[in-house]
Amino acid sequence: MSQHRPPGAPGRTGAVPALPELPEATVSRLPEYLRALHALADAGHETVSSESLASAVGVNSAKLRKDLSHLGSYGTRGVGYDVALLIDQISSVLGLTQCRAVALVGVGNLGHALAGYDGFASRGFRIAALLDADPSRVGEQINGLVVRHADELPQVVAEESISIGVIATPAPAAQAVADQLVAVGVTSILNFAPCVLSVPDGVDVRKVDLAIELQILSFHEHRKASLTGGTALTALPGGLAATDTQEAIGT
Repeated sequence: MSQHRPPGAPGRTGAVPALPELPEATVSRLPEYLRALHALADAGHETVSSESLASAVGVNSAKLRKDLSHLGSYGTRGVGYDVALLIDQISSVLGLTQCRAVALVGVGNLGHALAGYDGFASRGFRIAALLDADPSRVGEQINGLVVRHADELPQVVAEESISIGVIATPAPAAQAVADQLVAVGVTSILNFAPCVLSVPDGVDVRKVDLAIELQILSFHEHRKASLTGGTALTALPGGLAATDTQEAIGT
């Protein structure tokens, strides 16, 4: 589930420079380009061709050139793209020129792992607060931060200028946490709970469900196994037939 702030809607941090209108698919690929560019920079590369960068990300070069053209970056014929400049351009568009403070709600097994991950800082984010409703968790120290009670969320958001909330609670608690985050002015939420959240217009939600991703991979494994065996799936539960030459859609 993903909801987006309408163009021109005010943010919590004041006026920002106008940004280009980008297709959602392009936005989803920009972090991949940025990751690959940082790796190139770390390896000492000053320029990169569109073919090489596209290959590093797993897209075709025409799609990459179109994506980057939205940023006004076209590269130089025979030279390619300036790595440092492209890092700056993408970082600016993604709003990564400032370190964004994040509140993590729910420090069970998954939340604990997220709280201990050191990679956020290098990507422009700072886990500024850890919260949990379980009294036995409150006071625990993780990666230099002390877990605070979820009731302290309004105070924490104000103190740390929280702009993003991460939900890593069990599914039954997730909606209430989302409501609390919205109530205190947080308008961007990353949801790890296996449920769909209901949020007002102007609140952006990104959902990460590891089980769903595994189920999709399971489908591909199932399909590969059926093809390797020389036969496609011939019957579905309920008696619906499906063959290589017959479509079940619309029947």
